[in-house]
Amino acid sequence: MIIEARSLVKTYNLGGQTVRALDGVDLDVSEGEMLAIAGPSGSGKSTLMQIIGCLDRPDSGKYVLAGEDVSSLSQDRLAEIRNRRIGFVFQTFNLLPRMNALENVELPLLYAGFANAKDRAAEALDGVGLGDRMHHQPNQLSGGQRQRVAVARALITDPAILLADEPTGNLDSKTGDEIIRLFESLNAKGRTILIVTHERSIAARCKRQVHLFDGRIVNGQPKGK
Repeated sequence: MIIEARSLVKTYNLGGQTVRALDGVDLDVSEGEMLAIAGPSGSGKSTLMQIIGCLDRPDSGKYVLAGEDVSSLSQDRLAEIRNRRIGFVFQTFNLLPRMNALENVELPLLYAGFANAKDRAAEALDGVGLGDRMHHQPNQLSGGQRQRVAVARALITDPAILLADEPTGNLDSKTGDEIIRLFESLNAKGRTILIVTHERSIAARCKRQVHLFDGRIVNGQPKGK
């Protein structure tokens, strides 16, 4: 298993009330899976994604990523894991507007001290079909092209897991389909992909679905095959 989560609990204090965002979640994900984490707004799916992505820590429970218990690691170690093992794709693309596509993609490599960052970024953009757009600014690209840049940036450090949080939320249906087909092609090559979505049509494209409601898995097979 690349992901093993046991009894994850996460609470927040909102307006003097304690909200249990995750309430004892168990989840196993096998290497090479394409998994949808689905559920309505407030179900806990984004909180679960943040913990899986080492952006947050559970209040209790255990989370093992690629054989390493990351439940209580230091912030510095979590940052290192995020940079090396996890790629993120967000609904809002999160591209830096003053940088062109190539510069946006090479940025994680520069932070991590990799050599040949520019060549590797160009190769990544070629891999998502944007080799002819690498010198364009984000405002010169369509929504689908911007999301492809975001995917290339997420893959540039060759992470073990790709996490996508509502990746088609700002796209029309045709462009969203193109992005999901890109994910499917990446998964076919062995990439582990988790997609947070509230769209049933997107969840149905994944090999497995896990549904959350009020911080608990309510249906879907919780353990990886």
